[in-house]
Amino acid sequence: MHRRIYGLETEYGVTYSLNGQRRLSPDDVSRVLFRKVVAWGRSSNVFLENGSRLYLDVGSHPEYATAECDNLYDLVAQDGAGERILQSLVTSAQQQLSDEGSRGSIYLFRNNTDSAGNSYGCHENYCTEREEDLKRHEQFLIPFLVSRQIWSGAGKVVTTASRGTHFGLSQRAEHIWESISSATTRSRPIINTRDEPHADPEKYRRLHVIVGDSNMSEFATFVKVGATCLILSMIEDRHTILRDLSLEQPIKAFREISMDPFGDGHCKVRLANGREMTALELQEEICERVEAYVVKRDIPGDQLEALRLWRGVLTQLRVDPLALADRLDWVAKYSLIEALRAKENLPLTDPKVQLIDLLYHDTDPQRGLYHRLASKGNLIRMVDESSVQAAVTQAPETTRARMRGAFVRRAKEKNRDFTVDWVHLKLNDQVQRTVLMKDPFKSHDDRFDRLLNSL
Repeated sequence: MHRRIYGLETEYGVTYSLNGQRRLSPDDVSRVLFRKVVAWGRSSNVFLENGSRLYLDVGSHPEYATAECDNLYDLVAQDGAGERILQSLVTSAQQQLSDEGSRGSIYLFRNNTDSAGNSYGCHENYCTEREEDLKRHEQFLIPFLVSRQIWSGAGKVVTTASRGTHFGLSQRAEHIWESISSATTRSRPIINTRDEPHADPEKYRRLHVIVGDSNMSEFATFVKVGATCLILSMIEDRHTILRDLSLEQPIKAFREISMDPFGDGHCKVRLANGREMTALELQEEICERVEAYVVKRDIPGDQLEALRLWRGVLTQLRVDPLALADRLDWVAKYSLIEALRAKENLPLTDPKVQLIDLLYHDTDPQRGLYHRLASKGNLIRMVDESSVQAAVTQAPETTRARMRGAFVRRAKEKNRDFTVDWVHLKLNDQVQRTVLMKDPFKSHDDRFDRLLNSL
């Protein structure tokens, strides 16, 4: 499967404070935040005109799930649209609280941990063939996912009993406990196997990857999803012989790599066959095999571009990681922190350092350090802002999401009662007309046209 459906689910952290003092609980501020959403659809769990899903997850985390995409540029735009939609809710809720006499500010963070040590995720979903081989995932995909944090990690100042305070690559490293399982919260795995395909269950599965950090960087999002798609194509191709790169202890390796941001060679992880490799060496070997694989195959151009960018990052990591501050979140954040520390002679434990660590993920375009860097042209973008703004109201044109978005828009315009999920479009009238859309690759359907025209 070279043309693939994929999407991102991003959970956001939210708080309401004045001068550093919390004024409302996360549950209370989330309820205010979603008042406008409830007005849209009489629920805090809604599908939007761009085909996406917006809802409150466990722990009062606002969550945005992109519409189904089959193009990496569309995915980056749809992902950015979610942040813009949520930030508009923040603006509205801020005004409501002010009108009610409350003093404080709402902060919405696109990160993965809070001050209490809780973790929330950025989950990647990939449509895969039903007859997938988890053994091949263990041999090739998991080593890739464990080691890719050297370029996809969001970075975090971490304090542990064994290492004290240090700068780590991944915000999720201390919160993942298994390689593959059906759990999501109590014992988080790298890959979640819960079988919810949101498509024809006889043909497709949904690979649910929950190990990744929430990336502010569009570049990192583009490359991590594109590279994963290519690896999945190799795994599904039974004629491709994969070298067994299974890790002896994947979770231990994940944490050790996170604690070695510059990959100086001292941190080597052990493979199941006894071989030892650094994370960069693992990435280089996997990338080399992907490059060989695509030569004689009809691979989409956006995935080939992701491969080119991936190779460029690996080359630069070996030469000078700090030169990647315009592409990688952890490097951009590390550079900000080290500049402050050098200027004011601060230890990593200083509250000012912790503030930079957090504000990098602030979604407010004026406060957020990522957004301030991006506005100055200091970070590479994969799509322009007009594409992101268009994605706020427009679904991807080449997947099932096109029909869902058009149905939601028309039903709202006609003030019709309706129910929508990933595979169903239903009018709640006397006839109870329903269109079942089991093929996520299909963007047009005569049954849908008839339903839409009947509104």
